[in-house]
Amino acid sequence: MTELKQSTGPRFTRILGLGAARGDLVVPNDDLIGPISSSDEWIRQRTGIITRTRASAAVSAVDLATDASKDAITAAGIRAEQVDLVLVATISNTRQTPSLSAVLADRVGANPAAAYDLNAACAGYTYAIAQADALIRAGIGTYALVVGAEKLSDVVDPADRSISFLLGDGAGAAVVGPSDSPGISKTVWGSDGSKADAVGMNATLTEFRDGTAAWPTLRQEGPTVFRWAVWEMVKVARQALEEAGVTADQLAAFIPHQANMRIIDEFAKQLGLPETVEIARDIATTGNTSAASIPLAAHRLLEEHPELSGGLALQIGFGAGLVYGAQVVVLP
Repeated sequence: MTELKQSTGPRFTRILGLGAARGDLVVPNDDLIGPISSSDEWIRQRTGIITRTRASAAVSAVDLATDASKDAITAAGIRAEQVDLVLVATISNTRQTPSLSAVLADRVGANPAAAYDLNAACAGYTYAIAQADALIRAGIGTYALVVGAEKLSDVVDPADRSISFLLGDGAGAAVVGPSDSPGISKTVWGSDGSKADAVGMNATLTEFRDGTAAWPTLRQEGPTVFRWAVWEMVKVARQALEEAGVTADQLAAFIPHQANMRIIDEFAKQLGLPETVEIARDIATTGNTSAASIPLAAHRLLEEHPELSGGLALQIGFGAGLVYGAQVVVLP
């Protein structure tokens, strides 16, 4: 029997560079409170959001992804044609097909890279990082462009009080490549489909087509999601630290999904993070950008604190599915 030849790759990978692009519009709370009969104070107290970025009608998710990706490739110090894997995490590509990733690969000059989209909602970026790490170490690719890209304003009902005021638009990108030392720990990930109704779209495209539902938009059961995020995701974060072989005091940064400032603060408290750990709080001026939130927050944190470069960061995403993913990474 003839043995198949199998590929092998480098022993380790790491994030080589990050890029970011936010929507071109700054939307303060006051612009959104009318339809939901709320106030700027209520939104700030419940979410920590002061403003959020949203994209103009002419700006698409792939436009945001293109800008972020070009920045990441430049930051990584490689040429676009060296990218042979393009992974885009998104829930807001308004076309079921072709994939946003294939269009993006062509736009940034990475043709003919393998390209696919993945939908793990707000955990999408951590899922894509896990896949990039595994694919490169398996020898299937050398450099992966990993992007979280969302234009959530396309799937928002301005009158919905459960989630509409949380959401923003943006894209964050990372280039993952070979490393001489471990730069991405084992990912702790999973799902709980029994809670599928807690957050997600309120209708299907076929219902919209048949005229039995309006354009599908995002909804959530806020208290259910909050409790799950605070109590269950802290366990996942602790497990990710254990799998990485590090303790909370060895972290340079904590970069959770930017879902809600109260969740972020409770997370930090439950994990017992010392004051030496910088905590990403990009949500205050960007809003919740689902799959884009972790790379956007990481990029901003490194801009504001360049001394964090080379340090360890715990990143955790969680959202609709319900799904979750966490890993420890070395910051570029």
